[in-house]
Amino acid sequence: MNLLAIAATSRKGKSTDKLVDKAIEGAKSKNHDLNVKKIYLIDYNIGYCRNCLSCRDSDTKEPFAKCSIRDDMDILCKELHESDLLIIGTPLHNGGVHEVLYTFLVRIVWVFAKPGGKLLTLHGAPVPRSDKKRKSITIISTGLVPPIYRMFCDDATHIIKDTVKVALNGKTLGSLYAGDIEHRGVDCYFNKAYKLGTLLD
Repeated sequence: MNLLAIAATSRKGKSTDKLVDKAIEGAKSKNHDLNVKKIYLIDYNIGYCRNCLSCRDSDTKEPFAKCSIRDDMDILCKELHESDLLIIGTPLHNGGVHEVLYTFLVRIVWVFAKPGGKLLTLHGAPVPRSDKKRKSITIISTGLVPPIYRMFCDDATHIIKDTVKVALNGKTLGSLYAGDIEHRGVDCYFNKAYKLGTLLD
């Protein structure tokens, strides 16, 4: 089993990074033979989608289409394809995901999905190109907003969950919202992150 942990943070060694590490520990406690790879998206050259639609319109029979942009997404798409389990961690930025994660998610949607689905009366919604199933967990951290207000300011969890579902054929098993870290500290969320990681068995 391959676990890909994605830390979408500009601050290595800080809250989001530490919580991702705790989730990895939890996952490894359930599967000692787990092959873990952790990546920081800021270490990669990820260009903005150009909306050329070549990936969406691709009729490839491969598990993912080829993007017209040649950058480090070539590497990251291969890592995603080989993954069975995912941990995605991001700080909350303006109620949404970190900017580099948003760019990454936009880039993978039509690469890993094709327009074969239906949403209400709309045809052409994204569905996974591959039937490979994945499991995922999400970690959200924020300095000021406490968990009690999560429902008003956390769009990040939904964005990640929906993208994992339609592009990667993934099921999100749970999420952690680590709020008000500037006052509470991050240590109080370590046990929750560890337990969340144990779901990835």
